[in-house]
Amino acid sequence: MLVAVLFAGTSSAQQVAGEIPASPDTLRICASANENPYTSKDGSGFENKVAQIIAKAMDRKAVFVYTEKPAIYLVRDFLDKNQCDVVMGLDTGDERVLTSKPYYRTGYVFVTRTDRNIHIKDWEDGQLEKLVSIAISVGSPAELILKAIGKYETNMNYMYSLINFKSPRNQYVRLDPSRMVNEVIQGKADAAIAYGAEVGRYVKASSVPLTMEFVPEDRVADGQGKTIEFNYSQSMAVRKSDGEILKQIDAAIAKEQSQITKVLEDEGIPLLPIES
Repeated sequence: MLVAVLFAGTSSAQQVAGEIPASPDTLRICASANENPYTSKDGSGFENKVAQIIAKAMDRKAVFVYTEKPAIYLVRDFLDKNQCDVVMGLDTGDERVLTSKPYYRTGYVFVTRTDRNIHIKDWEDGQLEKLVSIAISVGSPAELILKAIGKYETNMNYMYSLINFKSPRNQYVRLDPSRMVNEVIQGKADAAIAYGAEVGRYVKASSVPLTMEFVPEDRVADGQGKTIEFNYSQSMAVRKSDGEILKQIDAAIAKEQSQITKVLEDEGIPLLPIES
């Protein structure tokens, strides 16, 4: 397997074959090479910056092990195979791994043009009638809530047009979060419903005033008594056998939480209180 290894602070990636040896002097971070705003080979992703803060606090050098694969495959194809020590930004409590104490919490948001004056207070809000075309990611909680409130069928054609009508069956299809925001900016979408960490950067950078507000809580349980969860705490993840590294990561997060939060705020991510 070919992977690209980039030592933080260098300008180019070195192509190497096979496993990159673990070292007490380095922290190997597996990352997708093209998954902005999270990670990017040019180091511009906010998770790149958080990882470097953590590595420095651990007295280690951050080494990014990049792949062209989407980030959803990092645990299975890289962490589990000892190609790296840590994966950034997994849901706290992910059962496949050991997860650190959360370093931020955010949720799904409505993104609308400010001049539309749309503010959704609950899922029965009359203003939902104004939302004909809604940009969402296939398979997300946003899709589930549109099904629950009866707006999925009317939005389905538009939703699939954003991914060029590719079928998500048996393959991962990612909708670039910048496109969701641009659809709103250009008036092609009445709103986007997206995870705050994905779109904060693009909302902040927009020259057209945009409004970003957390979606309301789902208060109507389904037939199994379950509601749709929109808010998630995010952690760093290590293998279940790497409890000692996890202790060091937890200590680094506690030490540098204010610096981490500044990176997230500068990114434009809307933050929620971290649950203890």
